[in-house]
Amino acid sequence: MAFDIKDFQNKLWKTADDLRANSSLKYNEFSTPVLGLIFLRFADYRFQKAKPEIEKLKTSSRRAFDEKNAYQARGILFVPEKASFNYLLNLPESESIAKALNEAMSLIEDENPILKGVLPKGYLRIPDDLLIATMKVFADVDFDRENGDVFGKVYEFFLGKFASSEGQKGGEFYTPTCLVKLLVEVMKPFHGNVYDPACGSGGMFVQTAEFAKRENKDEDKSVNDLITVEGQEKTEETVRWCKMNLAVHGLEGDVKQANSFYDDVFNSVGKYNFVLANPPFNVDGVDKERLKGDKRFPFGLPKADNANYLWIQMFYSALKTPKDGENARAGFVMPNSASDARQTEQTIREKIIKDNAVDVMVSVGSNMFHNVTLPCTLWFLDKGKKNTDRKDKVLFLDVREIYKQIDRAHREFTDEQIEFITNIVKLYRNEKPDYKWGSKKLTLENFPDEKYQDVKGLCKVATIEEIEKQGWNLNAGCYVGVTEIKEEDYIFEEKLQELNSKLEKLNKESKDLEDKIAYNIKELLSLGVK
Repeated sequence: MAFDIKDFQNKLWKTADDLRANSSLKYNEFSTPVLGLIFLRFADYRFQKAKPEIEKLKTSSRRAFDEKNAYQARGILFVPEKASFNYLLNLPESESIAKALNEAMSLIEDENPILKGVLPKGYLRIPDDLLIATMKVFADVDFDRENGDVFGKVYEFFLGKFASSEGQKGGEFYTPTCLVKLLVEVMKPFHGNVYDPACGSGGMFVQTAEFAKRENKDEDKSVNDLITVEGQEKTEETVRWCKMNLAVHGLEGDVKQANSFYDDVFNSVGKYNFVLANPPFNVDGVDKERLKGDKRFPFGLPKADNANYLWIQMFYSALKTPKDGENARAGFVMPNSASDARQTEQTIREKIIKDNAVDVMVSVGSNMFHNVTLPCTLWFLDKGKKNTDRKDKVLFLDVREIYKQIDRAHREFTDEQIEFITNIVKLYRNEKPDYKWGSKKLTLENFPDEKYQDVKGLCKVATIEEIEKQGWNLNAGCYVGVTEIKEEDYIFEEKLQELNSKLEKLNKESKDLEDKIAYNIKELLSLGVK
């Protein structure tokens, strides 16, 4: 029988939600211990899978063998025996599983310094029987399914569910995977250093790593040889989630707790090949007096009490000045209002456009986020485009009508749709389109010769002069236009008669149903009298 990842995720969520409902944890408190259990299960899985190979090397080695280093060199966390998932599940009933879990987390931290102070240790607040029941369900996870990516999907699924349950606050730590995937596919961060000053739970880094691994042609290089990741995050709890996320994916990243408006921990100016971010929108109350003279804001401080153009300049200034074919690209999420904001924000936007840094603008529809319904815009900057024929051009994409409806309140991009949107960008850059995710039909319908062309309602390449005429507006709708609606081929009178006959049929069915209900009620009442 085929493995249904969705059903499995929902089963895990129900188990976790039962744990919350039957413990003293509040709704905003149970996320961390649950993610800790998922982390432990996957870390132990990777450790146990590598163990036979490491044991073989240990046996054949004639020198002193550093077992822990052998695991860590493969991007695998070292899991001591008393922290293994099976050991914990098989503890005698007389022993406290909660206490053992706390000790297991400490043992893993001791053996893996990158996790020092990161893992949760508040399991004493949860009854042992609930912990055991939850762990038994997690023990059923077959990580070999779906090419070993079950953990990533489960972890992201739980982050998404926590984002939904925490409402507006959830957006601080989670960006829907489909949006991250689209950012990464357009950016192509296959080699270099990557920065996210609002890194949340690390989704940008994980998807970047997945892309780099997929594009890697050198089997001798690990993902940590290909990319270096650095990030800042304001919330301590979210920093822990991010470090756990990176660790179990074998990523050696450096994530610091800091308020990115005031603290530039990594001296970011001119340092990075890639910047990816989904910062909090429309933040107010930033103390601009503390930012005066900061090199991260080369185009000046906006007068508006809104931090959107502080973030945009942070992303821009963090990029390298590319040399010898180096990449210097940024991809980030912004509210639509940032694309046409007026006054000092417009002046800053004008300077960035005149610097030939804006490469692609993508208008995305509403309901893509778990916590807000507003539409958004994906911005793509490229400092390297100055040396290409795209120097004085910007590609505008309106993909608001491209989505898959998940439920009444949420939408997402499918892999096919992500690939189609990415292919438009590739054609604009004179690159070959890709069809690994099934977008060939959709791509060739719009670009039959695999050559870029403007498509009304979908995409348009505008010049700097055209953008200036629009008041430096970067909303795709100003340029792309509206899709032409094909006139339907029918005679109005005949169509009206057809619809009227359908309405009469529905009215008759409705009347029959009403009569049937009335009869049944009458029968029930007569039975009641007897």
